[in-house]
Amino acid sequence: MAQAQRGFTLLELMIALGVAAIIATFAIPAYRTHVAKAHRVEAATALYRAAQFVETARVVQTAASTEAPSLPAGFDQAPANGEAVYRLKLLAESSTNGGYAIEGAPLAPGPMQDDACGVFVIDATGARSNRTSAQLTPQQAINCWSSR
Repeated sequence: MAQAQRGFTLLELMIALGVAAIIATFAIPAYRTHVAKAHRVEAATALYRAAQFVETARVVQTAASTEAPSLPAGFDQAPANGEAVYRLKLLAESSTNGGYAIEGAPLAPGPMQDDACGVFVIDATGARSNRTSAQLTPQQAINCWSSR
């Protein structure tokens, strides 16, 4: 008695590949958007964490010490552990920033180097902003800093 061969026909295989291609067409851009949003939230969180560190360092700083605090390892990048996507830097005091500002710049080359949100900045007054080549609307700036 001859055994019947089992397997996929070419038509079944082509239908399965077509369905997979259609799913990938929608899933890959959605995944990339989600990853970019997660990186932005991580950058904003790292800036808040670094600002808290600087405020604490300024409180415990003695009057004799005039040296401005610097960001230690773990506070100088986002995410704090693993491969950095954003590099954080403490900026000097100016007449507009209330004592200090911290910026989070996307690393190049990297996944966020061409991101519309650009460089995240927070200062001692709590003002949040983004430096970017394109002008952001107020709603776009809010979206850069939020997890929505």
